[in-house]
Amino acid sequence: MAIKNKIVFVLSDSLGETAMLVVRAALSQFECEDTKLKRIPYVDDIDTIEDIISQAKENEIMIVYTIVVNELKEYIDRRAKEIGIIAIDLLGPLIDGLGNFYGSKPERTPGLLHRLDEEYFKKIEAVEFAVKYDDGKDPRAVLFADIILTGVSRTSKTPLCIYLAHRGLKVVNIPLVPEVKPPEELFAKKKGKVIGLTIRPMLLNEIRVERLKTLGLEKDSDYAKLERIMLELEYAEGILKRIGCPVLDVTNKAVEETASKILQIYNRGDLVDK
Repeated sequence: MAIKNKIVFVLSDSLGETAMLVVRAALSQFECEDTKLKRIPYVDDIDTIEDIISQAKENEIMIVYTIVVNELKEYIDRRAKEIGIIAIDLLGPLIDGLGNFYGSKPERTPGLLHRLDEEYFKKIEAVEFAVKYDDGKDPRAVLFADIILTGVSRTSKTPLCIYLAHRGLKVVNIPLVPEVKPPEELFAKKKGKVIGLTIRPMLLNEIRVERLKTLGLEKDSDYAKLERIMLELEYAEGILKRIGCPVLDVTNKAVEETASKILQIYNRGDLVDK
């Protein structure tokens, strides 16, 4: 029997991402598709908590929290008991157990998991870069990218950019379309920064047909026709030869697999300017 009209408030003194992941994992064990999750980050004062408690009192709401400051933790637990709602402390028991294990007291400082070190900043910047310059929005991005991916439409360029961004790499993708002249920046970049992506025509045809279905468009559009696909792939092959870059075939490859090959090339120095 499906469980309906429930709300779970996820409170955190930081971003709340960890708590959301744990709650979602727990919810997956129940038929609770209609349950609403509301993440409330940076909870750091009693007034905010009291506002949340008041909402929980008037609605069918459960509270889950990852708050490490004792004063705030104790206030949530006390008020939850007073008004008869469920409040679950995700971190408290584990922190207490680790304290006993190590024989020391925890710092009780919010946000230490996401302390903004250099590596964290680098990943955030790389993700923002990938989103901002996705699909060749600004060719000048080529000049600032660690890696440039180029190829025809539906060769996993965008997913690869995002995947590699989470490893701290600034990656930009440039689509190759016969009717659109490739940006000069693509050729001006020193050799070794560009990777071409290709795919077998029949698979690309299937992928594009499914894409059109998803968008509610006619499957016989030129975009998905095999003749058009062959034209695009032939055009792209010529551009990639002109650039002189390595080319990876993404046919039946998972994003992770292709990304691994890109990282292998990058880490062994093939993509480092000479």
